[in-house]
Amino acid sequence: MKILISADMEGVCGVTSWVQVMPPELGNEPSSTVEYERARSRLTNEVNAAVEGALAAGIDEVIVNDSHDGMRNLVPEELHPEVRFISGSDKALGMMQGIDEEGVGAVFFVGYHARAGTPAAPLAHTWTTTVADVRLAGNSTGEYGINAAIAGHFGAPIALVTGDDKAVAQVREWVGGDLTGVVVKEGYSTFSAIHLHPKRAQQLIRQAAEEAVHKLASVRPWILPAACAVEIDFDHQSRADQCLYVPGVERAGERTVAFTAENALELNATFRALMQASRIKMSP
Repeated sequence: MKILISADMEGVCGVTSWVQVMPPELGNEPSSTVEYERARSRLTNEVNAAVEGALAAGIDEVIVNDSHDGMRNLVPEELHPEVRFISGSDKALGMMQGIDEEGVGAVFFVGYHARAGTPAAPLAHTWTTTVADVRLAGNSTGEYGINAAIAGHFGAPIALVTGDDKAVAQVREWVGGDLTGVVVKEGYSTFSAIHLHPKRAQQLIRQAAEEAVHKLASVRPWILPAACAVEIDFDHQSRADQCLYVPGVERAGERTVAFTAENALELNATFRALMQASRIKMSP
């Protein structure tokens, strides 16, 4: 069996600022590059810890998908030598690229964060900071919910989540079952938290990854309901305006659009199209 690791960055130990998770080419000041480089090294180490645990539990192969902004954040030379890794942002399945590869039986979420609007959750957001909420069949969710649906479409459950305390709780509530979680920090606010020491966080992630593999029988894929109603709230009505050019999308409120997804692949394709359509420049 293979494991797919979807590696985000906002949920990594020690991260509480956008500066730490913004690649320099996306507009960082030169002085902030040092913080980004340190954070991406910690991300790589947390991924490696999950890889080590999975391999120790008897998994045949681990595929790592770089799933954070730009999707070129992992340090290749520092990755565990037994992995194959996916990088680059032009990927049809986005944060879940690799899930369609034969033999992938479960998914680990590493470095995940809470959904938009969550109080006291470091860097909480959903996809972009312009999305105020996403609802599947009337239930608010985050990137984790969309990604769990895509994994479920291919028959793979979410077996492990690591990140801040709110993120771990939300993923557990969403996917149900005996999900293994590792809290590497507890949020005080959007921009502050109390953290484990990075080495302690990595130790716990390794242990949890091994445990998660042994508990795979107690987790089930999360399947998107048929003809699922999807609603997206934006921060501004102009973004909703632009989304109406996407076929099958209707207005459902001043800043809200809605569509119906027959399955998770339709959800993924339409949602990604809406994210592109909504990237309107807000000032002259």
